[in-house]
Amino acid sequence: MQPAVEELMKLGALPSSQNTDITKLEKFQNLLSDIEKPISDDEARALILLFGPDDCFGIGWTLLHLIDTSPGWPIKDCLIETGNPWVDQLRERAKK
Repeated sequence: MQPAVEELMKLGALPSSQNTDITKLEKFQNLLSDIEKPISDDEARALILLFGPDDCFGIGWTLLHLIDTSPGWPIKDCLIETGNPWVDQLRERAKK
């Protein structure tokens, strides 16, 4: 697993746009930009856990597009109903 993915996992899920600090946002953005594409299927499984309640100033979209680069995507076990709108979005994209 890429070091940037491991560091993102330590940060946990993306915060809400309404409840965050600039330092944490910068860490997320910097780590996401450090990830080499395509990501592995295991990395996609890890990153899908990081979606927060909203787009977090667009970082959620960056995460979604990064997950899309996984060679095995869509990974069915990642698309189980979770109530998270981002997973719902990925599930809908996989149907196309």
